[in-house]
Amino acid sequence: MEQNSCFILGQRVHSSTDPRRVGTVQYVGNVEGYSGTWVGVDWDNEGDGKHDGSINGVRYFQAGSQKSGSFVRAQNLSPGISLLQALNLRYKSHSTKEDEDEMYVLSASNKRVSVQLLGKHKIEDKLSRFEELKSASISYLGVSSPGGPAEIRAAVPNLKELDLTGNLISDWKDVGTICEQLPQLVALNLSNNLMIQNITQLPLLKGIRVLVLNNTGIKWSQVEILKHSLPVIEELHMMENNISTIKPTSSSAVQGFNSLRLLNLKDNCIAEWDEILKLSQLKSLEQLYLNKNKLTSIFYPDNNKIQELLSNHESCEESYLPFQNLRCLLLGSNNVSDLASIDSLNSFPKLIDIRLSDNPIADPGRGGLSRFVLIARLAKIEMLNGSEISGRERKESEIRYVRSVMSKLPDTPEEIKRLHPRFVGLKNFHGIEDERPSVGAAGPQKMASGLLSVTLKCVGPSIGEKLPLTKKLPATTTVGKLKVLCESFFKLKFLKLKLFLQEEGSPLPMLLDDEMASLMDIGVGTESTILVDEES
Repeated sequence: MEQNSCFILGQRVHSSTDPRRVGTVQYVGNVEGYSGTWVGVDWDNEGDGKHDGSINGVRYFQAGSQKSGSFVRAQNLSPGISLLQALNLRYKSHSTKEDEDEMYVLSASNKRVSVQLLGKHKIEDKLSRFEELKSASISYLGVSSPGGPAEIRAAVPNLKELDLTGNLISDWKDVGTICEQLPQLVALNLSNNLMIQNITQLPLLKGIRVLVLNNTGIKWSQVEILKHSLPVIEELHMMENNISTIKPTSSSAVQGFNSLRLLNLKDNCIAEWDEILKLSQLKSLEQLYLNKNKLTSIFYPDNNKIQELLSNHESCEESYLPFQNLRCLLLGSNNVSDLASIDSLNSFPKLIDIRLSDNPIADPGRGGLSRFVLIARLAKIEMLNGSEISGRERKESEIRYVRSVMSKLPDTPEEIKRLHPRFVGLKNFHGIEDERPSVGAAGPQKMASGLLSVTLKCVGPSIGEKLPLTKKLPATTTVGKLKVLCESFFKLKFLKLKLFLQEEGSPLPMLLDDEMASLMDIGVGTESTILVDEES
C-alpha cells in the first residue's frame, strides 16, 4: 500500500529499522524509471545515503553531501512516537524469558553459564513508577511530539532532567509544550535534534537552568530570541553548530543572561577574538569553553575597546568590567601562536583555569612554550591544561624561567620588558642574582647558579634495566656534552642517544634536539628528570 500522504517536506524521520538513522524529508513523489511513490530523504550522517538527491541524471532534491541522500519507500520510514510512548518503551518494558536466556558468560570449558542480575526486578519496578522518576534519558527513540494535552504532566510530574538526544524534535513550540507540562524540569538536552530556524510560540521556560543544544543547527540570532524565555538559565551548551559570529540584537555586546555561569561553544568556527569580546558583559559568566574553534589570538580589551563595545549599550543596562567573573577559559585546539596572547591572560580579573593544549604557542614540538614557561608567564593560573599547579611547581617553574631568560638576555631593558613582562618581577621576588660569569684577576669566576641536581633515567628498549642516576651538573652543560656523559655513566658506547626532559604536569616529555643548548637555555632546573633513550 502506497503512503504518499504520510510525509511532508521538511519532516524529520528515521529508518523504521534503526532510530539512529535520522534524516529530513526533501521529496515525495514519483521517481523516473521506478514504480510507485518514493520519499527522498537527506540523512543527517554523510554516508547513510547513496547519492546527492539526483538519480539517472534527474535531480529531485539537493542533499547536504554527495552520499547523504536516498529514496525510500514510505513503509520503511517512521515519523516517530510521542514522548510518553518513548518513556514507556524505555522504562516499562520488561526483559522476556528469551532475553534472559541470552544473558550468559562462557566458562573455562567454553560452556554457557547463565547470568542473573541481582535486584533487577526491584530496579525495573522503581523505574516503572513514573511518578517517582526524576531523571529520564530517551535518546535515539524517535520522539517527534510531546503527545496528548497534559499527559506528560500526569505521567512524570516530578521529572527534573530530560535527555532527548538524537530524536525527531524540530519545532520550538513542541519544546515549549514539553517544558510547560514538566513544572519541575531544570535540565533539558536537545542535542542532535535539527531545530527549525523560526522560534515562535515559545513560552517562558521559568525553571530551565541547563539547556544543551549541541549539533542542533542553532545560530546566535536564535539565542538572542531564546534568552527572553530563559530567565534563570545557568548553563548553555552549543557545541558543533558551525557558529562563526556572535550577533547581539540591540548593542555591540551581548546583554541579559544574568544567571549564565557556563557557556559552551566548543567545536564551532569562531576565528576572531572580537566575536568573543561581545560576551564580555555577561556579568555572571564563570566558565567559557572555546576548544576546537579557529582562534588565532587573544587579548583583553583596553579602555578604547571597552568604549567601542559599550557604544550602543542600552542606557538602562549597567556596564561591567569585561569578563569580571570568568574563572575558567578553555582554548585547546585553536591556532594561537603569539606570546602577546599568553601574556594578555594575566589581565582577566579572576581567571585561574586555562587550557591551551594543541595550540602552536603551547606545543614545544612546533616551537611553542614548555609548561614551565607557561606557568611562569601566567601569574594567577592555578590549573593549566587540566593539571593543577602546585606551589612547588610554580616556584620551580618561575626560577627555571628566570634562569633560562638570563642565559640569553636581550640588550635593552625595554626589549626585556616587551619580550618577558614578568622577568624583572620574578627575578626580584625569588632573589636570583645575575648568573653571567665574570672575569677577574684569577680568571673566569664560578657561576652563581652553582650546580643542578639532575636525575638521569634510561628508557631505551635495548639499554636494559639500569637504575636511575642523580648527578650534579653545571648549568652550562650542553645537550651534546650530556649525551657523552650518559654514554659514560651508563656504559652505552655503541648506542646513539636522544634525551628528553620530563616535566611535571606535561603529558609528553620534551625532546632535547639542540646539542649546543645548555641546561640553563632549555630551562632544566634542580631536581629535573631527563630520560635517556636511543635513536630508532
